[in-house]
Amino acid sequence: EVLQNHVLEAKVFHTEYGTGVAILTGAHRFSLATNIDDLKLRRMPEVPGLQKPPSCWAVLSQDRVTIVLLAVGQDLYLLDNTSCSVVLLLHTMPLPPSPSSLPPQEKLCEFNSSSRAPPKQMVCGIMRVGRTSLGCTLAAALPSSSPWALLQSPAVGRNGGEQVLVNAHLGQLFISGVCFPLHLAEASQEIFKIASMAPGALLLEAQKEYEKESQKADEYLREIKDQNLLPKAVSQCIEAAGYEHEPDTQKSLLRAASFGKCFIDKFPPESFVRMCQDLRVLNAIRDYQIGIPLTFTQYKRLTIEVLLDRLVLRRLYPLAIRICEYLRLSEIQGVSRILAHWACYKVQQKDKSDEEVAHAINQKLGDTPGISYSEIAARAYDCGRTELAIKLLEYEPRSGEQVPLLLKMKRSKLALSKAIESGDTDLVYTVVLHLKNELNRGTFFMTLQNQPVALSLYRQFCKHQERETLKDLYNQDDSHQELGNFHVHSSYS
Repeated sequence: EVLQNHVLEAKVFHTEYGTGVAILTGAHRFSLATNIDDLKLRRMPEVPGLQKPPSCWAVLSQDRVTIVLLAVGQDLYLLDNTSCSVVLLLHTMPLPPSPSSLPPQEKLCEFNSSSRAPPKQMVCGIMRVGRTSLGCTLAAALPSSSPWALLQSPAVGRNGGEQVLVNAHLGQLFISGVCFPLHLAEASQEIFKIASMAPGALLLEAQKEYEKESQKADEYLREIKDQNLLPKAVSQCIEAAGYEHEPDTQKSLLRAASFGKCFIDKFPPESFVRMCQDLRVLNAIRDYQIGIPLTFTQYKRLTIEVLLDRLVLRRLYPLAIRICEYLRLSEIQGVSRILAHWACYKVQQKDKSDEEVAHAINQKLGDTPGISYSEIAARAYDCGRTELAIKLLEYEPRSGEQVPLLLKMKRSKLALSKAIESGDTDLVYTVVLHLKNELNRGTFFMTLQNQPVALSLYRQFCKHQERETLKDLYNQDDSHQELGNFHVHSSYS
């Protein structure tokens, strides 16, 4: 069907199986595959009455179930493996041209996007306000009779439901209703819920009482130890610390975990140490000057390599290097890669001379393992700074990396000198043959006259491959004896 009706739109999504793709065909049917490495397209049920592409749609995946949510006119449809069902209805309602005149106590959020076009994208997610959240779904299925559309979904609240108002003409979003609780991590719920008797909560209280030098600390500890739950209490405190954003709360939980570890024989320290490292990294990137407010779960799924790439793209090189050094990542995986990115960015700066840039790069990089000066020089050449590229190649210890770039920059004579200095005959032959194709015969012979090593190697090549060229070489050099020997040898062959 996809081949016959072509593809109108496709969206990539991520599942537990890997990266998936959803396709909307020209027949207005949806097909999806949950893993592109093992591509098996599954056709979704047909949407009744769908004669044109939906105004917007999104793919949702959770608990190994993938569904498609789409907006058609004033309706929202949900497609799963077996059926198509209407999940929400959009109704129009008369409202003033701006939500500003509504009672202020009913307004939770107002945002002006300054866009006069209707929204084109489906948004499904949670909007967090403090320790509460708003779950909202926004669809671009706005009726023409009114600039406002009202989207209602079931929620616990004084108005019986959450409301999302969209003004397509003014580009405004208005959300009203009562917030429902945010889904917290289980460890955090166990520790911080009111009157909790969970092991982690008792251990946290024990540590606080210990700081007050109160005997209650011993009572709490005995209560935990009598139930043989001290290892669980320590693990709960460590886990809960990861989901907290306030450093003071993180420290309090980690102090409690450290306090509890003192009373456990042979408690493995890896989880505690790893959490301390992760939190230091997270707190560093959450700083307002950096502005990457990742959660602990996002950080783990993102991986440290991707986080470093994002810091590099933001040109936050010092922070990225400090993180690599703190986590003790390998040079090639961490610091070397970041310094190479920094150097490639440095060569693009036009406000400094070639000499200054080359010196600054060499001072910073030195002989760091995994650094390729030839790659940095190639970037400089691509930026139109040929002289800077040549200066950077002087720091490249591998002639095999220098010569190809010099040939690309049409610095063939310099490439020949570097090849001869390397002592690699194959490299010399490569440059000589390149010169032969690039220069006319006279200039080529004159160039070889100034490089005796290259001339000798080329003569050896000609003896086996191009004997007529060898005769021309002898004539060019006025080597009468060699020319005579050539004719004598030719007469016997």
